[in-house]
Amino acid sequence: AHHQDGEARTGGRKYLTYLLATSIGLVLPAMIITYQITGTLEFSNMGIYGESVKPGTLLVLLLLFLYGFAKSGLMPLHSWLPGAMVAPTPVSALLHAVAVVKVGVFCNLRVITGIFGIEVLSKTYLDTVICVIAGITVIVSSLIALSQDNLKRRLAFSTVGQLSYIILGAGLATTYGVKGAMLHICMHAFGKITLFMCAGAIFVASGKKYISQMQGLGLKMPFTFGAFLIGSLSVIGLPPAGGFVSKWLLLKGTLAAEHWPMMLVLLGSSLLNAAYFIPIVYQAFFGKDLLQENENVREAPLCTVPLCLTALFCIVLFAYPEPFLTLATLAVGE
Repeated sequence: AHHQDGEARTGGRKYLTYLLATSIGLVLPAMIITYQITGTLEFSNMGIYGESVKPGTLLVLLLLFLYGFAKSGLMPLHSWLPGAMVAPTPVSALLHAVAVVKVGVFCNLRVITGIFGIEVLSKTYLDTVICVIAGITVIVSSLIALSQDNLKRRLAFSTVGQLSYIILGAGLATTYGVKGAMLHICMHAFGKITLFMCAGAIFVASGKKYISQMQGLGLKMPFTFGAFLIGSLSVIGLPPAGGFVSKWLLLKGTLAAEHWPMMLVLLGSSLLNAAYFIPIVYQAFFGKDLLQENENVREAPLCTVPLCLTALFCIVLFAYPEPFLTLATLAVGE
């Protein structure tokens, strides 16, 4: 609500409504029911629901938890994310890359692995339910992102899809899938915060926020658009960016689970990621600048340093993912 206009107030209200309503209306009842059934709310790698709990009850609890953590942006409880784009770009970067949304998927990961348990999921149809919900969100959000001309809105819908990669990895109920999901929290964070800071730098330097207005800007802002390319590669899952490592593990997770439809979802959505990011960079460097007002556009000095640093981290994490990969490996009990 920083700008104090109608759009900003609407975005703030929507954020509060979604997150408060789902946490109180969905997560809290799920926790109460879980405690009544099990007598505990402690996490366990084996899960805490016994065999006496009916599959229908488990399904209801799973849906309450999945959608109760609305920060994870699963469709149809995702529209607060694009609405939050009215915030200043540094705040958008924090919301969509590092802090808020990652809390949502982290909570979902903890519930899936520590309350339901990977073994329980793999023996029931619940893993398929998670994969279908996440898979639909991945594909639909990627298609919507493809149609957005506003750069921050395109990044917002991209975030919706990338968060669902993490939930999908947990739903695969395999070691590789869960490791890939946990690692993608970090890899997406560095890639997406780079992209958002690039969007902010472009706006500061040129006043442009629409992709159709950015043709030819790459030659005038080479560091910014170079960093944008690296961030895009990380989100797409291509070397030499760290996103390749997490997406490779997710792909191995689909192979281990023999979940061929989800493999197609991962590969198809990565192609869609490329389709809505690569043309931006191509037009920036090779498109003809038709706007006379862009003649004096230069790099935004104060903005360039941080986005170059995060882009560098994307490359470092491709070559040396071990610190975060080790944590993910320990988390799955290997």
